[in-house]
Amino acid sequence: MAETKIYVGNGVEKFDGDLIEISVCLSDIPQEHRFEYKGKWYAKLKVSKMRQTNEYGKTHSVAVNTYKPPVKEETPVKKEITEVDPNLPF
Repeated sequence: MAETKIYVGNGVEKFDGDLIEISVCLSDIPQEHRFEYKGKWYAKLKVSKMRQTNEYGKTHSVAVNTYKPPVKEETPVKKEITEVDPNLPF
């Protein structure tokens, strides 16, 4: 099942690949892919090298990481009720 990638920016490789400088459009990140942690907002992003440099000299693309781990359905634990021994001292 291939999901549609949400591209939100691009970047350029500098200093022989030691640095990738990117630009990201924060308005393009859908609300369902943003999350708050300790009062700050975050989004998981993926930076990928392009096969070819584009017409503007960009060498990398930035996309939203849309992976959602599968939800595990927990089965309720059944507690067995046993008959209490009437000879117990409590």
